[in-house]
Amino acid sequence: MATPILLTTLNATYQHCAFGLRYLYANMAELQAETAIEEFTRDQNPQDIAEKLLAHHPKLIGFGVYIWNTRETRNVIACLKRIKPELVIVLGGPEVSYEAENQSICQLADFIFAGESDFLFPQFCREYLREGKLPSGKMISGPLPEIKQIALPYAFYSDEDLRHRVLYVEASRGCPYQCEFCLSSLDKAVRSFDLDRFLGAMEVLITRGARQFKFVDRTFNLSVATSTRILSFFLERIHHGLFLHFEMVPDRLPAELRSLIRQFPPGSLQFEIGIQTWTPDVAKLVSRRLDYPKIRENFAFLNETGVHLHADLIVGLPGETLQTFAAGFDQVTALGPHEVQVGILKRLKGTPIIRHDAAWGMVYADEPPFQILQTRTLDFVTLQSLNRFSKFWDLYANRGNFPHFMRLLRELSLQHHPPSLFAEFYAFSEFLSRRHLQRHSLALLSLVESAWVYLTQERKLDPVRAREILIQDYTGSVKRDIPRFLRAETSELPLVSTKRLANNATPRRQNRHLSQGEAQGSAS
Repeated sequence: MATPILLTTLNATYQHCAFGLRYLYANMAELQAETAIEEFTRDQNPQDIAEKLLAHHPKLIGFGVYIWNTRETRNVIACLKRIKPELVIVLGGPEVSYEAENQSICQLADFIFAGESDFLFPQFCREYLREGKLPSGKMISGPLPEIKQIALPYAFYSDEDLRHRVLYVEASRGCPYQCEFCLSSLDKAVRSFDLDRFLGAMEVLITRGARQFKFVDRTFNLSVATSTRILSFFLERIHHGLFLHFEMVPDRLPAELRSLIRQFPPGSLQFEIGIQTWTPDVAKLVSRRLDYPKIRENFAFLNETGVHLHADLIVGLPGETLQTFAAGFDQVTALGPHEVQVGILKRLKGTPIIRHDAAWGMVYADEPPFQILQTRTLDFVTLQSLNRFSKFWDLYANRGNFPHFMRLLRELSLQHHPPSLFAEFYAFSEFLSRRHLQRHSLALLSLVESAWVYLTQERKLDPVRAREILIQDYTGSVKRDIPRFLRAETSELPLVSTKRLANNATPRRQNRHLSQGEAQGSAS
């Protein structure tokens, strides 16, 4: 049986599911019966994807395009157009909403939707399938849809999605801030869904077995009334073992929110806190408003709760130097977040950061994900080293596999003048870069061995102490044979076990950090 309308995208991994496609499907009205969603991952073969799409005998295929799947999606479309040139290919998503005329993927497609298309796309399909009408122009845009009239997508998460994938939800769209590196800076205002309707949909998801909820709202804590009501709703149902992820404005945490946050069990909340830069002049340059004393105060409070804290920093903003980034990194890690995501600046199409290109010598890669290659204050070689720093920091610090090793690096960082965790880990990452020319898919055992060589040969640490620390990390949560290079000549150290956590919805990575906190608490 033919399916005239296909909605598809290439997700980063299977764990992610296409939130935007479900919105479109929810708003197809009478065309829902003629519409299907097909999701893939970007590592799948383009010809295999094309084969599966064409098996539906579609008249129209809509692709969701993002910075992480542009190249792969283009290859699929090129294949489709060679096989069936009359097939109507429609693109939508943030990566094609701006500067479309210069993109090869847009040149292959028939039509491109710019911005939110919850109502525009169904109207397009209706006119094409029912009346045979197609727009005269390639770019299609319109006013923002009235948010309270948008049909919600949550009923179209399958049971498989609920069991195995991240569930994205949103109570609002837009952002009031004007940070020039972010697409949300183009939004004029925050628009909120009807809260009763939204919470009713969340109730249904919980009843169906959903336990992990990732809010994509850019500023969840902007409206105290809204955020307290949402937190209260989930707190009343927290006995189900829920895990909730929110993006938070870093300097806004009023008493009402603090009171609720204190009541959540450890590991049930994760806050993603976008600091991005700790250099005031850089923040001002990119129109990012930050109250640094208030951020310190909020982190001090949050460190007394069981919230998993994820802070974001960006490498390569105009005016940032190696020295200012290093100082900012040390300031942010000192705040005590469980993870610090070190991201490399990417030039998202449509963002106003391009106004700094000439003045600050901003040079970006011309292929996705369009990372910064050099600036007036950060040369190419330095940015390459910081890119490696970011990857190794994620492997050793963020993933939670090396708590004792990272504690030791913090101790060793005190030997620098002035003390600097950045300087210590930067030296370690440069050592790793020389040792691992291939940096993808490094096995845990290989990471342990590299840490062993660094501690004993580069830092000249007592092998007995280094061995004890690394055995604790390697056998911390899983019983493993101690590797040969860590075996003492006399006796082996006992295996260390970690308590099972009560909140079984907490993702594995966050579980590791939570168990480390419990271990530190019992030790003290």
